[in-house]
Amino acid sequence: MIDAPPRSAWLVLLGGLAGWLASVTLTVERIRLYTDAGYQPSCSINPILSCGTVMAKPQAAVFFDLPNPLIGVVGFSVVVTLGVLAVCAVKMPRWIWIGLWLGTLAGAGFICWLIFQSLYRIDALCPYCMVVWAIITPLLAAVTQIVWGGAKGPLGVVAEWRWTVVAVFYAVVLLLVFLRFQDYWLSLV
Repeated sequence: MIDAPPRSAWLVLLGGLAGWLASVTLTVERIRLYTDAGYQPSCSINPILSCGTVMAKPQAAVFFDLPNPLIGVVGFSVVVTLGVLAVCAVKMPRWIWIGLWLGTLAGAGFICWLIFQSLYRIDALCPYCMVVWAIITPLLAAVTQIVWGGAKGPLGVVAEWRWTVVAVFYAVVLLLVFLRFQDYWLSLV
């Protein structure tokens, strides 16, 4: 049985809530776009920050033709539930935390693929999607600490350096976003 450290428990809960809210908002926007062809999503701000552009692409519904935000709604619901239990100091079996860690790791891999697709195939960024991009790595860091903190071997080292990995991820993504759309960003100055 694992008793999650309070900071990690709160990070799981708050990260899950933020991801869930972004996913629900995207789902609502997508439904409105399907039901009204002339609808302009609230997250379509300019040519670069444009949810409508992203939602119209095949990459927005990868698994079984379900919109990606629905996967987020379901996945982040699990995260929120486990986060609430962890904040309430409920000890849970190790296998539950390992399952959450594996799911979050898979989510991080999926996010990396979506970042690549947004930058180099779709040529647009979805602000709500970027909230999920920003949430997934600290969430993975928190769950890594819960599961592998204090462990020996490579996973223990990853747990020890988890925040450095998060910082490097953010720096790389910000650099890629800037470089990909630098002409647009520099035209705003």
